[in-house]
Amino acid sequence: MEHSIALVTGTTSGLGYAAASMLATKGYRQVIVTGRSLARVKETAAQLAAETKTQVFTPLELELDAPTSVQSALAELVKQGRPIDFLLLNAGMVGGKKRVLTAAGIEEDQAPLIGHHQLTVGLLHANLLSTNARIVIAGSEAARGDVPMFSYTDVAAFAAKHHQGGDRTAAVEALLRSGPNVKYEPNRAYADAKLVVAWWAAALARRLPSGMAVYTVAPGSAPDTKAVRNAGPALKWLMIPLMKLIPGMSQTPETAARRYLQASEFGTDVSGQFFASAPKKLTGPIEAMRHPHFHDRASQEAAWQAVVKVSGVDLSSLSAVS
Repeated sequence: MEHSIALVTGTTSGLGYAAASMLATKGYRQVIVTGRSLARVKETAAQLAAETKTQVFTPLELELDAPTSVQSALAELVKQGRPIDFLLLNAGMVGGKKRVLTAAGIEEDQAPLIGHHQLTVGLLHANLLSTNARIVIAGSEAARGDVPMFSYTDVAAFAAKHHQGGDRTAAVEALLRSGPNVKYEPNRAYADAKLVVAWWAAALARRLPSGMAVYTVAPGSAPDTKAVRNAGPALKWLMIPLMKLIPGMSQTPETAARRYLQASEFGTDVSGQFFASAPKKLTGPIEAMRHPHFHDRASQEAAWQAVVKVSGVDLSSLSAVS
């Protein structure tokens, strides 16, 4: 793919910042960098330009928790009118000890996916993704179920217990909203969020025009980012410091971000797949994950429909979904 235009969410620090820098050195002629505050993202663009000695960075305000901000960002991109070749949906976080819901009633770990869905669907409707665009969304090894301190919800069992007839779409929506039958536990909420991300990407792959592709990519363990700023004390003060001491348990943000760029060159034959460190590993080469729960089509479609319902947008229409 001719390197042309990239858009990176969550660029003001950490993995997004590192990825934006690498994209510039890789030869992209425009890298759209986003963040919650326009002033802050302008500073980021200037800092990246100074560090890379290139003038390819375009700042764009994007608050993924606010649909109005997503729409404003889309309007600005329509005004620019240049199709994006690489869409890197990097923004995310690990929630804190207490459950936090956004103004739209979405659990904060799950909220970035809703904004990313609205952005992606909006770009597709506006024909602002190139014919061979690559979309990468940040996943996590935590969704595998083999990372200490992290486990995910068995959605099928949860649906059978709490949603009449085993309605998985309703079950995923409950996770998105941290509903009444969802007991909040920070690490589980994060693992659930990244599992829904993997299912969403798999469902999106079936809906993309021929030539485009989407992948979920776990950047791997990179503790030196702001993603864990709200994490609970056990994770922040015990697990992460231990990981830094053990060889092979952590890596730099730059090494982690390099996985995103690697995936940007993957083919359409692996569209929809989840790439991460080898099973039970948190660093090293990435490979396609074979765990059965990632490949459950019923769960993938349920995740897609739940995200459509919560976000209010679908590929068939950008109008509100009833």
